[in-house]
Amino acid sequence: MIKKEARILGIDDSPFDKFRDREVLIIGTFFRGGSSLDGVMTTTAAVDGSDATAKIIRMVKKSKFFPQLQAIMLNGIAVGGFNVIDIQKLRSATKIPVVVVMRDFPEVGKIKGTLASLGMEAKVKLIEKAGRIYKVDNVHVQLSGCSLERARELLKISCTRSNIPEPVRVAHLIAAGIKLGESKGKA
Repeated sequence: MIKKEARILGIDDSPFDKFRDREVLIIGTFFRGGSSLDGVMTTTAAVDGSDATAKIIRMVKKSKFFPQLQAIMLNGIAVGGFNVIDIQKLRSATKIPVVVVMRDFPEVGKIKGTLASLGMEAKVKLIEKAGRIYKVDNVHVQLSGCSLERARELLKISCTRSNIPEPVRVAHLIAAGIKLGESKGKA
């Protein structure tokens, strides 16, 4: 049983212009369950690059909240377009379970085809390495170092205002607000 105030880090990237922006802002929000925001952290990653995993690991490990973290939740498996996060490596480097949260089931075949046509086959391998996608209530998840039952418990305590976990939803709002001057749209 996970405590109601388990420490969860939610991560999302900001909106970006794929033709003008070289980097994307990444926001991390530290929550106690789905009720209390305890901190915010940032890093950047290259648009369509391959540095997101290393940047997120560095961001997490240097945080004062790192020793208390019980889960990392990502809004999708990539930031900055096709900067795919290696969730197995993120889990291994931090020793913290990783839950990728997606509102809709991704069109994996289409994504893999696009990556292959762009010469980004290594990113296809990362997507495959992330493993099976599960439907849990109204969202889809991929897991590393986390059982499906534990993911359900984490979602139950953190989805307080929508189907998206509060740590991820708030990271999304902050990232959009910083980049656009005001948040809009859904996480």
